[in-house]
Amino acid sequence: MCVGLTATLAGCGGEKKDPDAGTNGVGKLPATKIEAKARSAANGAEAVHLSGTLVTKGQSYKLDMRLKGDGGTGQVSTKDGTFELLRVGKDLYLKAGADFWSRQEGSRTDQAAADKLGDRYVKVPVGDPSYKQLGGFTDKGVLLDGLLALHGELATGDRGELGGVRTIRILGAEGSGGSLDVSLEGTPYPLRLQRAGGAGVIQLTDWNKDFALAAPDKDDIVDYGRQLPSRA
Repeated sequence: MCVGLTATLAGCGGEKKDPDAGTNGVGKLPATKIEAKARSAANGAEAVHLSGTLVTKGQSYKLDMRLKGDGGTGQVSTKDGTFELLRVGKDLYLKAGADFWSRQEGSRTDQAAADKLGDRYVKVPVGDPSYKQLGGFTDKGVLLDGLLALHGELATGDRGELGGVRTIRILGAEGSGGSLDVSLEGTPYPLRLQRAGGAGVIQLTDWNKDFALAAPDKDDIVDYGRQLPSRA
């Protein structure tokens, strides 16, 4: 009877609950190893949905992109308007309304170009100055390598939950160097990034969830030539 009573008392709260029970175990690791595992998981994933705000070189971008190894598709918004990006292999396409193109310059030539390019997929020439910048928004490897960098000494922060998934937060320079929430369930994917210096907050979801990626129909494509209208 005494043994039974002891077991009952222990079951009523005598033992402390293990916070890592049922998790992938990364919460027990030091912050540097959690970051390394999150980066490795991100690099090994076939696809990801990236959304949020990115501030770079004084310019703010609102992103909603789906990315995988051979390209990406989605929408980017800036103070000048909203445009769609699509990259299949090396072929990069930009689609926007005529009002977006007309803002690039105020001349009649540019207005004529805007009327021609509006709501069509414009193939961005590889040699165009904007190819590298715009293409970077569709490149999973380049974008994640740049975004997932925390600055300063790393430390483990609070546990939390995102979209019903338990997470562990790692901090750079006690938070001033950015923070990254990593999944404690299944593969330790990064789920939310807060960039240093208020440079944006990015959500990372739909890891390994494939999506269709194909070039537009030929009738929907405009080949503008060797260079897009200036400041595109």
